[in-house]
Amino acid sequence: MINELANDCLHHYQTRTMPQGLAIMTSGGDSAGMNPAVKCCVEYARKQGFQPFLVYDGLRGLIDDHIFEADRERTSGILHRGGTVLRSSRSKRFFEYQYRQQAFENLQRRGIGQMIVIGGDGSFSALNQFYNDFQIPFAGIPATIDNDIAGTEYCLGVDTALNQIRQAVDSIRDTATSFSRAFVIEVMGRHCGYLAMVSALACGAEVCLIPELAYDLDRIGERLKQEKADGRRYVLAIVAEGTRMSDHLTRWLGQTLGMDARLTVLGHVQRGGSPSVYDRIMAYKFAVAAVESLKSGNTNAIMTFSSGTFGYVPIETVTSSKYSIDADLLKLCTPLSC
Repeated sequence: MINELANDCLHHYQTRTMPQGLAIMTSGGDSAGMNPAVKCCVEYARKQGFQPFLVYDGLRGLIDDHIFEADRERTSGILHRGGTVLRSSRSKRFFEYQYRQQAFENLQRRGIGQMIVIGGDGSFSALNQFYNDFQIPFAGIPATIDNDIAGTEYCLGVDTALNQIRQAVDSIRDTATSFSRAFVIEVMGRHCGYLAMVSALACGAEVCLIPELAYDLDRIGERLKQEKADGRRYVLAIVAEGTRMSDHLTRWLGQTLGMDARLTVLGHVQRGGSPSVYDRIMAYKFAVAAVESLKSGNTNAIMTFSSGTFGYVPIETVTSSKYSIDADLLKLCTPLSC
């Protein structure tokens, strides 16, 4: 009886004093802002009594046990770095239950009972399936330069990507004005035109083509011909990759305006670069919200930023809703599409 009481007391003491393990990972496409979010998650979680762990290589790392305690050396000096020092991956194996079970056992051995995933809606859906299988609560921090996650007005990495685009477009304008050329600049965004719209407005482009707006090349041509007759010497057109119009628009501008027309595809340069001040501050606020969400007992919440306020929504709200682009932005960009 005495031994049983002693064991019960020891178990109670260990349960009461051992910190809860919290795993932090990045998944999906990389974006500037992920590293500040990782660092802030680790530091704030530690202050709140969690024992933070880092998962390297995304979903693949969960399966292959690339999980390490988040000592200070692993998060030192990462705040200013672009991309993700934890690396990322897309794992087909995670769709199979046996590999998800393997990932769960890896976490269980370390006493990890909660997770934070920094990524996009695909990563959130994967962790939600993981929760349904093994009841590991998670909080999601939206991070994608496409800015196309339903429920939040902002995702980490967007501001840095926009500044990368702005710098590139400003440089291209120098060449365009020097040689009186038309330049088409293709930006990322899959099926979302957010980057193209904001860049076109911020850089003073004459044309903007995005999936969300109908465009009229005949009207654009008449407008640009008139502007050229009035003295315009160059043209900048910003096109979202999802329109698949970059090559066609470049040829069309050359033929319609009689100008030397060139295409520049910015590609993955948009993902890189040191995180902007705004992305660093947003990373910190999202990280605090994620840790607090788990502390309060939420099981599968995605952090959001809307109308200047941080909050969260259940994963089902994100996966069942379609992202809608800002109506005011669409209104401002409409004249550039016709």
